Amino acid sequence: MRSADTLPALDVLVRQRFDLSWGKARAWIETGKVSVDGVVCRDPRSFPRAGSAITLHMNAPKTGTAQAPFLLQREQVLYSDTQIIVVNKPAGISTVPYERGERGTLEDAVRAYIKGGHLEVVHRLDKETSGVLVFARTADAARHLGQQFRFHTILRRYLAIAQGDVTTQTIRSTLIENRGDGLRGSARPGWRVTEGEGQDAVTHVTRLRELPGGVGETSHATLVECRLETGRTHQIRIHFSEAGHPLLGEKLYIRDYAGALRPAPRVMLHAVELGLIHPVTGAPMRWEQAPPADFETIASGIRTAPLSR
Repeated sequence: MRSADTLPALDVLVRQRFDLSWGKARAWIETGKVSVDGVVCRDPRSFPRAGSAITLHMNAPKTGTAQAPFLLQREQVLYSDTQIIVVNKPAGISTVPYERGERGTLEDAVRAYIKGGHLEVVHRLDKETSGVLVFARTADAARHLGQQFRFHTILRRYLAIAQGDVTTQTIRSTLIENRGDGLRGSARPGWRVTEGEGQDAVTHVTRLRELPGGVGETSHATLVECRLETGRTHQIRIHFSEAGHPLLGEKLYIRDYAGALRPAPRVMLHAVELGLIHPVTGAPMRWEQAPPADFETIASGIRTAPLSR
């Protein structure tokens, strides 16, 4: 929590001082390029004390990038033809490079799998999010899929585990780059958002079941299904955090959460289903992938069968 004798958050300071985007500022911090009073600080949301010296070391090792190439296995490819390739993304792998020079991304692995053929990124999942994701293999397929994403005709269904007791609901907001505290988030009621600044975001939430706290845990959680009507950056994570129910494993959007945090090894979010219209044949297609073991383990106290329906 910020006290009166602290500066703004570190990512705010780095962004302003070096004229960076939010993503670049946080990437520099998380990869050890920023020091506060001579000590490397990798937490973008830390609050330096007033008078602290903030320095930049661009030659710092990129410990945040993959240390070895990620190789896509045949069983992780759910579908492939001359137009599209659909894969099951594991958690912990960036879809595309997060910063200049990052290697070992899912995009790299898919390019290697198709042996250097044409590939275009039309769909992204956060690094910690697992699940079904599609790439285009031709420019025409990319344009066709881009239109489907733009007009929200793509089916995207997620499973998530959130802190507290979550009810079935639809969350609507206008997402902006800076909600006033340096974080991406929803514009507050009454705020005037200029044209082109905000993005409408709609998340349909269905409560599946409560996950009572286990031995030594006092906090409850809820297993939910989320259907995206829109697909904005960090949309589900932001909507749940602002509703008072951050996802388990969330580290960025938890500033205003005062409850006990139930632990998790990563953000508990899994893209369980993807449905689209094939860009050439026009046939409706659908893929579903059960959550990985780390997700299932969190819910093991209340369920033994796979969580995917």
